[in-house]
Amino acid sequence: MIRRSEGVRISRTLRGSIQTVILVAVLGFTFVVMNQVNAQNSNETSEEPSATLEVPTSGESPSGQPPSGQAPVVPAGIPQQPVEVLLALGPFLYPLGLCSIVLVWFTLERLVVLRRGRVIPRPFVKRFFEHLAEGKLDARSAIKLCEENGSPISSIFAHGLRKWGKSSVEVEQAIIDGGERQVSLLRRHLRVVNGVATIAPLLGLLGTVIGMIQSFNTIATKSAMGKSEQLAAGIGLALLTTAVGLIIAIPAMVVYMYLSGRVDSLVIEMDGLAQSLVDSISAEGLSEQSRLQRTSSGSKSTVDVEKPRKT
Repeated sequence: MIRRSEGVRISRTLRGSIQTVILVAVLGFTFVVMNQVNAQNSNETSEEPSATLEVPTSGESPSGQPPSGQAPVVPAGIPQQPVEVLLALGPFLYPLGLCSIVLVWFTLERLVVLRRGRVIPRPFVKRFFEHLAEGKLDARSAIKLCEENGSPISSIFAHGLRKWGKSSVEVEQAIIDGGERQVSLLRRHLRVVNGVATIAPLLGLLGTVIGMIQSFNTIATKSAMGKSEQLAAGIGLALLTTAVGLIIAIPAMVVYMYLSGRVDSLVIEMDGLAQSLVDSISAEGLSEQSRLQRTSSGSKSTVDVEKPRKT
């Protein structure tokens, strides 16, 4: 219990430190982005439109329209190509890219770790219970067999085997203690996947808000007066960060729900196997097995005595 309380205290300290680091990083990133926005706004306001009358050149008509031989200039709109979209994200490309890399990395890692054949190897479980039922294993040999296997279910079995011959309550408590450690290992990094599903849309929303501020600042400085297409393009560009954040967050939430369901199914199966072990090695289970053996041996000897002798 002392080791367990120390582990809980250490894990809480580490968790608090990680949350503090993440909060400081997000605040620092927000501060940098706001500084860039303020610098851009100050540059725009410092540039005053010239009041000189522009004289049309020989290649332009007096009305400002391009000559008939040239195509009209189409204003730049919302980027459509993937590379252009990534470049349009600006400084938000780095945190959103980091979220996608973290999601892919821990998804692959958890898919490998949570394989049923790794957590509950069926050949080992079948051989273990067969040898246990046939009386080929004692406490020491069973513990050695579990330690050699090294799977999560064998670790849970080893905790219960150390209470061989004790009451069922003591065996169950030992299995519960070992099971909690293994379940925490199975659920490791699932919180990271859930964090990506939560943080990615928030980063996208932050980028959209900053983009909207820039667009409305353009209206305030009258540089977009009469140019509604530029204003619409700016607002559409600002919404790209939210779209990219949702593209990352939706698969992350799906992966989190799938992995959580897999962990729950594995825990239910391990619980059933652990209960079978309690019935086999507890004091009550051993006494029941010995009683059944005596009953079967007694009935067999009775049948031998009552056999009719040949004349």
